[in-house]
Amino acid sequence: MNAINTPTRWSLSDLLPAPGGPPLEGALAELEDALRALEAARDRLTPDIPEGDFLTILRTYEAVTRSSARLGAYADLWFSEDTQNQAALNLKGRLEQVLAAAQSRTLFFELWVKGWSDETTARLIAVSGDLHYFLESLRRFKPHTLSEAEEKVITLKDVNGIDALVTVYEMITNKFTFSLEVDGERQTLTRDALSAYFRHPAPEVRAAAYQELYRVYGEQSTVLAQIYNNRVRDWDTEALTLRHYAEPIAVRNLANDIPDAVVDTLLEVARQNATLFQRYFRLKAQRLGLARLRRYDLYAPLARSEKHYEFAEAVDLVLASYRAFSPLLAEQARRVLEQRHLDAELRPGKRGGAFCYATLPELTPWVLANYAGRAHDVATLAHELGHAVHAMMAAGHSALTFHSALPLAETASVFGEMLLTERLLADERDPALRRDLLAGVIDDAYATVMRQAFFALYERDAHRMVAEGRAIDELAAHYLANLAEQFGSAVDVPGEFQWEWISIPHIYFAPFYTYAYSFGQLLVLALYRRYREEGEAFTPRYLRILSYGGSEAPARILAEAGIDIASPEFWQGGFDVIAGFVDELQRS
Repeated sequence: MNAINTPTRWSLSDLLPAPGGPPLEGALAELEDALRALEAARDRLTPDIPEGDFLTILRTYEAVTRSSARLGAYADLWFSEDTQNQAALNLKGRLEQVLAAAQSRTLFFELWVKGWSDETTARLIAVSGDLHYFLESLRRFKPHTLSEAEEKVITLKDVNGIDALVTVYEMITNKFTFSLEVDGERQTLTRDALSAYFRHPAPEVRAAAYQELYRVYGEQSTVLAQIYNNRVRDWDTEALTLRHYAEPIAVRNLANDIPDAVVDTLLEVARQNATLFQRYFRLKAQRLGLARLRRYDLYAPLARSEKHYEFAEAVDLVLASYRAFSPLLAEQARRVLEQRHLDAELRPGKRGGAFCYATLPELTPWVLANYAGRAHDVATLAHELGHAVHAMMAAGHSALTFHSALPLAETASVFGEMLLTERLLADERDPALRRDLLAGVIDDAYATVMRQAFFALYERDAHRMVAEGRAIDELAAHYLANLAEQFGSAVDVPGEFQWEWISIPHIYFAPFYTYAYSFGQLLVLALYRRYREEGEAFTPRYLRILSYGGSEAPARILAEAGIDIASPEFWQGGFDVIAGFVDELQRS
């Protein structure tokens, strides 16, 4: 069908038939009814509340969450498909106000849960069924929770404060256009279209693409860095001064339900393995006939020309890869396409990159990609559809518990990429293209494990430096030092890469998010190794991990699979698998 064979714009009608009129007003009225029902129950929130009453109120809170999720998803997705659409921007602003007010009106329930005594906690969590981990997660934040009045003020000021400023960053950067000459033709490109040339076989094209990227970002560096400074100050003021976290990253760690010490271990093991990728980059330089790899050449193909994949071919490859492992996962991935929940077009104004947006358990997730026909784009499709099937596997849970915790959120996505890579390697007979595919696996491992870990390491330093009042130039110089530690003497890093950090949306949208990619990739490498060792017997255990969603703590889910996330040896095991890929490439 057309939605499968051609990259098209998605349909949002399963969320709302229209962004205004009766459909929108009906959704807003549904939210208001649920809010009033919850507020009417406030006087019944006592330590000795009967279990039946508690469960009724908990379901009312869930109804608020469901209505909010639907409205918020429509606003975000409509804006993402065209960030220059003024109607979408206006609706996004309006609904952000509505949802902030709704969050403020539900705070009393969350604060009541956080204030439970141990006796009340034991009694009510025992009857909460699938929602027990949601309640336990609220309770984790008790030491960092303020009064109801203070929490309301923070929620409301964020909408027109830091959240609005981050939206401005998104609007500025998504409007960027880039000029690049290829084969004598001057092109005007979006960032995603420009990024396709980072893997171009011609070294001068790769260099020009990166130089153009950071020329544009560099010209806006003062504004973008100032937005980042304010992002950091707002985050740290709330986290350290008001909520008394030990350090800025601890906010993310607690939300992820991962102990600070585990994250420290992960990042330190990554730092110790920088030499592994430096070894690979030296090998890659040899294969490319270079004395030394330039940062421009990091993702250079080893083959002379990059294979192009038509969209229909990409879809078939991804679905076949999933089907060979699990027909169930393949059918779930197909649902995204059949229901027109995929937006894969390249067009000006569209949000760059790729993401999956899972809204409610019963709704097939929406996937945004920018498909340009590269092998990397096929892998991105496999990755984002992996997120979608993860959400669908967890659809038996509540709207409050079907979203997986962030450290496990990359499990199905990266595993999907591994399945695709296995198929591509099995089908490819050309030795040069096989070497290129294998190098691509290691390139992606670098991008997902090492690069993301070093982003988090830089963020830790940047938050400290902003608190010390360091200037923008100092932050940029420190980023170059971060790259120097990553690459050592194996890669030459030109000066314009000092602006790479202001081009990374995650450090604006969700500080310290990026280490979850490292976590997920290393976890998947361990799981994939078990799959290759155990064969079909592994599949049910893997599907069970996905089916938990966010209904249990990550450590508990993984312990069931025999994984100890506190062990440095576990994380090192993931790097050992990558080292095996490097060895195989060296032998080929």
